[in-house]
Amino acid sequence: MLIRKVENFLRAHKMAATKFGRLAAHDPRFVLDLRMGRIPRKKTEERTLQWMAEFEAGSRTEARPLSFRPKTNGHSDRRHALEVKGFRHAA
Repeated sequence: MLIRKVENFLRAHKMAATKFGRLAAHDPRFVLDLRMGRIPRKKTEERTLQWMAEFEAGSRTEARPLSFRPKTNGHSDRRHALEVKGFRHAA
């Protein structure tokens, strides 16, 4: 069950439930809802587990909220743009 993995993660990293929810699922109530019996969609669960694995691997850049991850534009110069809520910004 996802909630058990999340609870263990929170304890291990001394992270607040609301912070985890904001970072991993863009929802500060995510963990609280899981505790109340919410069953997330399969894709949400997979993204959450992936975020937790990236965080634990020490890849803090990859563990950033999805909307703040740098995106490559496909060119060989590897320029990055930052996409935030539908707006693109140069990084």
